[in-house]
Amino acid sequence: MPHPSTTVAGVEITPLCDAIGPMGPALRLPFLETFLGAPADEGLWTLHFHCYLLRGRDGKLTLVDTGIGAADSPAAVWAPVPGRLLAELSAAGAAPEDVDTVVITHLHSDHCGGSVNGGTPVFPNARHVVQRAEVEAVSDTIRAAVLDPLGDGLHVVDGDTQLSPGQWVRLTPGHTAGHQIVETEGVTVFGDILHHPVQLADPSIRYVYDDDSDLAAETRLEQVARVRAEHRLLATSHFPDPFVQL
Repeated sequence: MPHPSTTVAGVEITPLCDAIGPMGPALRLPFLETFLGAPADEGLWTLHFHCYLLRGRDGKLTLVDTGIGAADSPAAVWAPVPGRLLAELSAAGAAPEDVDTVVITHLHSDHCGGSVNGGTPVFPNARHVVQRAEVEAVSDTIRAAVLDPLGDGLHVVDGDTQLSPGQWVRLTPGHTAGHQIVETEGVTVFGDILHHPVQLADPSIRYVYDDDSDLAAETRLEQVARVRAEHRLLATSHFPDPFVQL
């Protein structure tokens, strides 16, 4: 079952737990080699893979990230497969056909792998919002497995963009070239700006798999400071608890 939802300024946000598990051997490193500058070894890192369903005041549904996907997803080489996003979505009272907008924070396989199954878009009526910088930098594997099958459902944006009244995507590069976050009034869905609570305590701690470590650290410091100053509710992708009130 999904985590409990919360409603902020008339928008209902429901965390959908796609999977729980450690990285597979292909990517797994010791904790202190994964989070550079962390103060202590916390042992095996078990990731929680969260997506988010936003139900707007107008009743329209936005899904933030599509998770790991099926057993043959590109994520299968390192993440626990298959993901259970569709079961979580159903438990939240929605079907794939009901989703109006899918925002893909970035094109890593655990965030976009559930967009397509068997060469067919899983959310057939949705526009899939991706930053242009992300599309231009994507791997051939993800382009063939995810972007090409989306066809006309792919909606490319440049930088900060208003998707609907009160809902924005904001370009936050560093983890990937076109990483983006999603914001509504009082809530920020943070994608992979943060991976572990140690980075919220100290945003200078770096993550070994950031594409541009310097830019990712700059973005993380800036965005964490901003959401703290604005006392926003933070929705995270990989923390055990999906929500953090700042």
